[in-house]
Amino acid sequence: MSNTCLECKDPIKGRADKKFCSDTCRNSYNNKFNKDNTNYMRKINRTLRKNRLILVKLNPKGKSKTSRKTLLENGFEFEYHTNTYTTKAEKTYFFCYEQGYLPLENDYFALVVRQEYSN
Repeated sequence: MSNTCLECKDPIKGRADKKFCSDTCRNSYNNKFNKDNTNYMRKINRTLRKNRLILVKLNPKGKSKTSRKTLLENGFEFEYHTNTYTTKAEKTYFFCYEQGYLPLENDYFALVVRQEYSN
């Protein structure tokens, strides 16, 4: 039985269960297959990295306070974060990787670094 490459349609030599003739064809096929998801994921990952860098910039010592206005002026997007943590006192911290923020009164935020991620 003669198999052909899923990408370039050339004959495949080697194992009977091979699907691609080369790594180049395999990568090209998978990149085309995942293109839509990849672009969407790239946009979200870029936004998460940007949010994290803003928090790092505004929180150089590991604990600080800032305003919503300052975060927004730096381009922070509140709808994107990697995880949340709710304390026993029902306070919810939002994190972009290890960098976090806690909403306070009057549009202020406490900025923190999650210690278990650091090292």
